[in-house]
Amino acid sequence: MRKVSTLGLCVTLVLATSASGQDDPTKHDEAQVSKNFQTPSYSPYAGRNFPTRVYFGDTHLHTAISGDAFGFGNKVNAEEALRFARGEEITSAGGLRVKLSRPLDFLVVADHAEAYGAMIEVYAGNPALMNDPTVKRWYGMLHAGGEQSFAAVMEMIQGVADKSIPSILLEKKFIRSIWEKHTGVVDRYNEPGQFTAFQGYEWSSHPGGNNLHRVVIMRDAADKAKQVIPFSAFDSENPEDLWKWMQAYEDKTGGSILAIPHNGNLSSGTMFSTETFRGNPLTKAYAQDRMQWEPLYEVTQIKGDGEAHPVLSPTDEFADYETWDLGNMDLSVLKTDSMLPGEYARSALKRGLKFEDRLGANPFKFGMIGSTDSHTSLATAAEENFFGKHSGKEPTADRWNHPIFDFNGLQIMGWQQAASGYAAVWATDNTREALFDAMQRKETYATTGSRMTVRFFGGWDFVPEDAASRLPADVGYRKGVPMGGDLAPIPAGSSPTFLVAALKDPYNGNLDRIQIVKGWLDKDGQTQERVYDVVWSDPDRRKPGADGKLPLVGNTVNVKKATWTNSIGAPELITVWKDPDFDAGHRAFYYARVIEIPTPRWTAYDAFRFGVTMGTEVPMTTQERAYTSPIWYTPGN
Repeated sequence: MRKVSTLGLCVTLVLATSASGQDDPTKHDEAQVSKNFQTPSYSPYAGRNFPTRVYFGDTHLHTAISGDAFGFGNKVNAEEALRFARGEEITSAGGLRVKLSRPLDFLVVADHAEAYGAMIEVYAGNPALMNDPTVKRWYGMLHAGGEQSFAAVMEMIQGVADKSIPSILLEKKFIRSIWEKHTGVVDRYNEPGQFTAFQGYEWSSHPGGNNLHRVVIMRDAADKAKQVIPFSAFDSENPEDLWKWMQAYEDKTGGSILAIPHNGNLSSGTMFSTETFRGNPLTKAYAQDRMQWEPLYEVTQIKGDGEAHPVLSPTDEFADYETWDLGNMDLSVLKTDSMLPGEYARSALKRGLKFEDRLGANPFKFGMIGSTDSHTSLATAAEENFFGKHSGKEPTADRWNHPIFDFNGLQIMGWQQAASGYAAVWATDNTREALFDAMQRKETYATTGSRMTVRFFGGWDFVPEDAASRLPADVGYRKGVPMGGDLAPIPAGSSPTFLVAALKDPYNGNLDRIQIVKGWLDKDGQTQERVYDVVWSDPDRRKPGADGKLPLVGNTVNVKKATWTNSIGAPELITVWKDPDFDAGHRAFYYARVIEIPTPRWTAYDAFRFGVTMGTEVPMTTQERAYTSPIWYTPGN
């Protein structure tokens, strides 16, 4: 175990070039450049071709184009959402001035495909829609305001749910007009090397209220994206039909596309089901298709964290984090313990090992990201700058005490919203192509809102001295594979070794610890898991107890003032860890979980800024965290 200074993990972004004083510096001998890159150079950065920077973004943001977002008062359009994400100050739907602490690097405006753009066009009085009597009535109700406006919104939302929405709002010509306008806006805000705006949308299947939503992201510009219109749950609620549409998109346009499932904790166990949508057993073809089209999973967002659950991981003291486990999307189905394995990332990864052993392919071999699912047009995931799930939950003195969901006599309260999360992507450049390719190879991690820098590599011959490298990624790529990869074939008698490093977010709390989570398939065909503390702050004082547990890092949060000090924890952590329990015959995965010291939760900031006292059930502190994509081991690989 080794802790090193902040400087070592900082990423060098500039590649130096030089020219002889006798040469014209504007001319280059390409053959000589190639020769130089094949031989050692004094500069440790010369010839480097791996990702040197992590990019942070949100792949799941809703604007006024989404009917539910508009219905809850959001009239902020996609253009303003993009301006905000790249660092500009705008006015929220509730009239508040708002800005990010730092710009994001990329954004996907992922509005619902179902009734795409319908409500904002109804409100605008689109002449092409006014011949329909229901639409015309809604137009009047929306402009009457108050209860009438709310009633129109509820009618629209119910119409989407039961597929009774006026057919004119589903006509391809109408949807195409909104989609083409949107793709043009996105292209205008895409600035390669500076800010990436992805073409995308959300496919919002929720049969019986069970959330099977996917965000669909294109690698391409508007010229390809507008050759289709978004495939919606009105077309099919079956994910396999979405994949067929995605294949057709690539065949037609020559483009590239992927989908990201999210929010499995509201799916009644169906997100990672052991059966297909039609109730059939999973097949090798199904597993291959799912991993072709869905390489990532959105493990954390506003509607709760989905890494682990205390029922599934009772010995993991960090498993109960921002847990939503009351029921499904509309609370029509209450949660039972039997549903949980089909909802949480760690259990899904374990299920994947069993399927791979049985089918020869793993349907749940996904990488991890976070995103917001905000319906405010504001990609805010920082605790001190949290603008809520929808525009009715923007900062006010009482938002904590009003329900965010209120169905069937059951409620999820405002304070239960999680200020989460962001997607972190290791890419060679801030472009659609580089970021998309990194997502496909799963070189990604999720954060709950903090922008900590995390590296994770696996191999067979990392040694403790590698943790002293001031260029950990250089040794990581040379000797192993990055997060999202597969371990190379095992050398005889070896155990896997991992190089893991984390650097704190300069705006956030210090680091408490890094853990490696291992899941494996034992000799009896049963899945197992274990969480290892591999490096932590203040190692001279903090020693694992007889139970193997590490003492808590402490807590410096002043709840009344919503402040904390970084007098505990570490600015960075790095180590090399060797699996002490490795069995070469067991399929396994490993991922890193990085945990910060306690800091104020968004509820503490609200209590302080508005001068309110919240109930004792409301948490006031949080420990932000990151989850890397796994690295997999396969016997006989």
